[in-house]
Amino acid sequence: MSFSLDLSAFTVFLGIAGIGFIFLLISLMFGEVFYHLGHFDVATDHGGPGFFSTRIMSVFVTAFGGFGAVGIHYGLSTLASSGVGFLSGLFFGGLIYAFARFLYGQQASTDVRSADLIGITARVIIAIPKGGVGQVRCTIGEEQMDKVARSHDNSGIPENSLVHVEQTLGDIVVVRKK
Repeated sequence: MSFSLDLSAFTVFLGIAGIGFIFLLISLMFGEVFYHLGHFDVATDHGGPGFFSTRIMSVFVTAFGGFGAVGIHYGLSTLASSGVGFLSGLFFGGLIYAFARFLYGQQASTDVRSADLIGITARVIIAIPKGGVGQVRCTIGEEQMDKVARSHDNSGIPENSLVHVEQTLGDIVVVRKK
C-alpha cells in the first residue's frame, strides 16, 4: 500500500488557516495560555494589549491562510496568494488590535493615588485635637473615603469643619482649615 501525500498550495493555505483558528479557539477559551511559553508580546506604554498577543497573531495566521486559499482558488499564483493572505492578515489582525485597545481603554479604576487628594476640600468627621490626629471625609469623583488627618500647624480643628488637603504623608493627610 503506497501512502502518497499530495500537498497543493490550496491545502497548505487551508492548513495554516486551520492551525491559526485552533490556536484562536484555545486562547479564547482558556485565556492567554501560550503567553508564558515565550513572552513575545510587545507591551504598550499604558499596559494594554500588544500587537503580538496570542489572539491577534492567531487572527493574523487564520486570515493569512484563509485568504491565501481563496487567492489560490481564484487562480492567483502562490506568491500573489501569499501577498493577499499577508495583507488580509495585517488588516484583520490590526482590526482586532484596534478593537482590543478600545476595550482596554474603556476600563475604569477605583484606585486613588495620594496626589489625587491634594487640593480637595474635605469635612472633619472626627475632631482633630491640638497636636493630634483626627479623621476627614473626602469625595473624589463618586467615591467617598475617610482619611486620618492632622492640621498643618498642629492646631485643633473642630468636627464638621471644612478643610483643604495640602499634602499627604503616607496614609495621613495634612489639612488647613478653610
